[in-house]
Amino acid sequence: MSTKENYLLIYLKTGGGHLAPARSVANYLNSVYPDKIHPILVNAFEEVGPISRYLLEDGYRILQAKAQWYYEFLYLTNKLKPIGYWNRYLVHFHSEKYLERMILEKKPSKIIVFHFFSYAPVYKILKKHKLDTTVLTVVTDPFTAHPLWFFRKDQNFIVFSESLRAKCIAMGIPENRVSAFPFILDQKFSTPVPKEEIPALKQKHGFSPDEKLLLLLGGGDGLANAYPILSKLYATGFSRPVAVVCGRNQGLKAKLERMKAEKGLTNLHIFGYVDFVYDLINISDVVITKCGASTFMEILHTQKVPIVVDYLWEQEKGNVEYIVNNNMGLYEKNTSKIPALVHRLFDDEEWYQSFIRNIRQAQLENGTSAVSEYIANF
Repeated sequence: MSTKENYLLIYLKTGGGHLAPARSVANYLNSVYPDKIHPILVNAFEEVGPISRYLLEDGYRILQAKAQWYYEFLYLTNKLKPIGYWNRYLVHFHSEKYLERMILEKKPSKIIVFHFFSYAPVYKILKKHKLDTTVLTVVTDPFTAHPLWFFRKDQNFIVFSESLRAKCIAMGIPENRVSAFPFILDQKFSTPVPKEEIPALKQKHGFSPDEKLLLLLGGGDGLANAYPILSKLYATGFSRPVAVVCGRNQGLKAKLERMKAEKGLTNLHIFGYVDFVYDLINISDVVITKCGASTFMEILHTQKVPIVVDYLWEQEKGNVEYIVNNNMGLYEKNTSKIPALVHRLFDDEEWYQSFIRNIRQAQLENGTSAVSEYIANF
């Protein structure tokens, strides 16, 4: 008979920023404690109807990609407690039955929550059945976290910066309930690919082994403004290799492929949804990107220079400030000004290396092992 303890890791697919850290922790626990801990990834909306799931999961993604201003409006209005409580209740209503069944069936010794919409039903279920299961809440926004995370202040919080921990304490959360760790990433991002292996990796993916590479990367839906950025960059005579990851954005991919054909851009490499982003970041020198937490941390951990061209206000504001204030990269929203920055980073080696030095001096760590060990021993 198995003596392994079940851990439920609860997330929602509202972007990759909640599932990715949950999966990283699950993978670590599986590898380090195979005989002691059985981590179970639980999508709180697993059994929700297709319309409700579409509105929350796909709606979130579409708003970010197509109507960012409206997403930011919703983010702002949900900071008002009556609206925040109402929306939390709606999600609670749709996910509670499934979560209740999972908790009663799996009898977890610990529940780890990776989304602010999921802790309320968990605590309600535990109270209803008089269970004393340990619950930890992983706040996946490293610097600027939505107030919905903290409506209940007696949670056990895991946060990803000392600055956010200080904010938690300032809002009345007891110090012993907030622990700060480095940000969680896939374990492979713990160290960059060794320099001597980069040429072969470039060749593997169809690039010249000796030339510097510009990468445009924007998550699962690609970088929405990649086309105008590249149009203006090529108008300045830029001729170095460029890689663009379009993700699920087939419209962007088709548009860029037309540009490549019409202008004869043999050095432009266009990808759809790929499973080798780790390779592409490692072989690049400069990355034009948005500022989602996982994406910008992956870029910094591989010691590449990010040019952030967009971010979600206010959710990702702290991410941008962290990059800019520590001189690890650049923020420029004006597409007309981006070509000059790209040219300078490629042509001015001293300027480029100043960013690389700052990234290295930060001595960034992958928090996956530390967070996972903390959870296992809590």
